[in-house]
Amino acid sequence: MFGENLKRKYALTDNGVRNTKLAMLWTVIVNMVVMGGMGILYLMMKGYMETLTDGAALPGMLFGGIVIAFVVLSLITHLQQYKYTYGVVYGEIKDTRISLAERMRKLPLSYFAKRDLADLTETLMGDVTRLEHVWSHCLGYLYGSYISTAIIGVAMLVYNWRMAIACLWGVPVAFALLFGSRKMSQRQSALTKEAGIRVSDGIQETLENIREIRATNKEEVFIERLDEKIDSYEKSTIKNELSTGIFVNAASIIMRLGVATTILAGASLILSGQIDFMMLFMFLLAITRIYAPFDQALALIAEMFMSQVSASRLMEIKDAKIAGGAETFTPDGHDIVFEDVVFAYDDSEVISGVSFTAKEGQVTALVGASGSGKSTCARLAARLYDIDGGSIKVGGVDISGVDPEVLLTDYAMVFQDVVLFDDTVMENIRLGKHGATDEEVRAAAKAANCDEFVEKLPQGYDTPIGENGAKLSGGERQRISIARALLKDAPIILFDEATASLDVENETKVQGALSRLLRGKTVLVIAHRMRTVMNADKIIVLENGHVAEEGSPGELLKKEEGIFSRMSRLQSKSAAWSV
Repeated sequence: MFGENLKRKYALTDNGVRNTKLAMLWTVIVNMVVMGGMGILYLMMKGYMETLTDGAALPGMLFGGIVIAFVVLSLITHLQQYKYTYGVVYGEIKDTRISLAERMRKLPLSYFAKRDLADLTETLMGDVTRLEHVWSHCLGYLYGSYISTAIIGVAMLVYNWRMAIACLWGVPVAFALLFGSRKMSQRQSALTKEAGIRVSDGIQETLENIREIRATNKEEVFIERLDEKIDSYEKSTIKNELSTGIFVNAASIIMRLGVATTILAGASLILSGQIDFMMLFMFLLAITRIYAPFDQALALIAEMFMSQVSASRLMEIKDAKIAGGAETFTPDGHDIVFEDVVFAYDDSEVISGVSFTAKEGQVTALVGASGSGKSTCARLAARLYDIDGGSIKVGGVDISGVDPEVLLTDYAMVFQDVVLFDDTVMENIRLGKHGATDEEVRAAAKAANCDEFVEKLPQGYDTPIGENGAKLSGGERQRISIARALLKDAPIILFDEATASLDVENETKVQGALSRLLRGKTVLVIAHRMRTVMNADKIIVLENGHVAEEGSPGELLKKEEGIFSRMSRLQSKSAAWSV
């Protein structure tokens, strides 16, 4: 029960809980050994006092041996404490980041659509780093100090309960004050965290849109907004640290008052003849050792409260439902069948009761106005999102029961938003097929009409293209994405606005290449341009998340009042006006 509480409260792994318990154990042992050192000092002082009063000889050899044994024991126990308090924590950090990455890798894309990028980055980097400090500097140390103080406190109460109360009363009062302020500290920490994320969002937004900001001469407006966010974050941080600091310092003062009450109580009991000076000396030694473990803990207690906010953010990712399933996928063909599919973003229904079949060996086109659900259907077909109702089957297999990573081995995709990496043209295309030869990459690039611009690059296919292909035009970036999909040579191809950034001439060339290379595959095309889908075998017209029309291009054009026919006429008029 205690281990499970630690695990969720501080986002520890099972191994982390085990190591934290070992850190607590060795902290207790170290504190008891150090308290034993106080006992040795007490015995030496007592022997010295007896020498002064009775003339007895001080057993120097005996004390020397005890001191040497104490030093050796102290060294061994401190090394073990260091190992489990600090040493193994860095392995825990590695495991935590890897487990988070693995978890996020298995989450459906719908999860990321609801989360802010800066927020997730802060969780992976900032929150884990903050927890690292708590795991290594506070957790095992503080809980171990609780246990050792309780053991020592019981022994002191047995020995002399009056002096024990005089020594220890400040400890529970100090921690009661701190833990009483915990909710307020956590609430303020959460507000500070949100303010920090707003600053990160503001910086990211400014950098990503710097071209538009300069083009519209809005530099001052965006800088003022960013300044406001930074000022808000600064004020929130000051308020957070100030409010927590007041409670921490008040607790420290209260605990330190125990020294004064120990001296006062000891002096009073000496005067009444109930104890002697050596007992007062013993309790003064004990109190210095009792307070020492809490000195660092009090300084870090505020960080412990803040860490619980970070831990809850990590646990939110760990608790999110992953898109799991079978590790095998053996469909009977690759027909994609939608049956009464329902899907909603949050509470807003986007797809409702959609049914259609995209047959193997045919090109099926999804058309419709913006927001009709075309791109959503493509993402659902690849299980990038999980549906809320109905079923999607590929070759008779319900894809909701197949692990997405296994499922996607049979898919190649080119979406409207192209994602490229800061690497060469060659390596960006090679992502489509691990281990592909240079000849295979060039063949796919040629089929996607990439040769035209690659030959003009300084180093040809070995030219770095910058972050997300910053050195290329939109059409060039999209052709690389198409080449990557062609290289994969998967049985199912999804194209979402695949030729949107191409001019008419290059679009015609790419369409010709696609018609040759996609023969025999299941092809799902999403496009706004009617000329792009005129060669499709089947067209599905979507309207407000429903299937409004279905048939071949010729069949749909004959319906003069139909949606597809109307869209074709409108685009023809638009093309005529543009000429």
